[in-house]
Amino acid sequence: MGVKSAERVLEIFNTLAENTQGLTCKEISQKLGYAASSTFELLKTLVENGYLQMNENKKYFLGAMLIRLGNIVNDNLDLKNIIKPHLVELMNILLETIFLGMLSKNSIIYIDKVRSNQTVATNANVGSLKPLYCTGLGKIILAFMKEEKLHEVLEEIEFRKYTKNTIGGKEQFIEKLKEYKNQGYAIDDEEIEEGLWCLAVPIYDSKGEVNLAISVSGPKERMLAKKELITETMLKKSKEISQLLGYIK
Repeated sequence: MGVKSAERVLEIFNTLAENTQGLTCKEISQKLGYAASSTFELLKTLVENGYLQMNENKKYFLGAMLIRLGNIVNDNLDLKNIIKPHLVELMNILLETIFLGMLSKNSIIYIDKVRSNQTVATNANVGSLKPLYCTGLGKIILAFMKEEKLHEVLEEIEFRKYTKNTIGGKEQFIEKLKEYKNQGYAIDDEEIEEGLWCLAVPIYDSKGEVNLAISVSGPKERMLAKKELITETMLKKSKEISQLLGYIK
């Protein structure tokens, strides 16, 4: 296969990815500006090899072979290794401890941590589980959760008070989640540990879903003194990491 043919194959894949209802050979050739005859030959080869499928209306769709390849890529992508350099970079800029967390049933699980030498001690360590409703990581993941799933999760949550600042009930919490979603970040203001302030941002996957988040934590007074830098840096890094994981806005 020549370079031009390879480029055309990639363009066909991208076009069909954007047109999930399927396209005919004529529609594909018109969209890409190629002769129908040469487009048909490429489509025929891709169908024969499982990269595309064709239905009874002669519409083409992405095929099962691409799913298989996608699964292999996913298996080989170690998220922690991909994200780790960005956590280190954040720690070096903000000089506070950085966390990577993900949803685990009705809790947040800490899956990576880059500790700053000058931060206060926290009992959040890699592998530990914390409540969703009073951690920055948990709150920002909930803020971007689909409504139906969110209500299921909230039904399971018992709003226990850890500090005087811990949010006390579901209705108030739902209003806060709307605010977090609008601003693109969530705050934990001494809600799980006295003296600790945290800001968390979402990490989008290739489907635009949020199951991962990153946060920065430190003593409240010091964190508030550089809140503008923290917010700007974390939002920027949220975009960078999400793009790395295949998110296209």
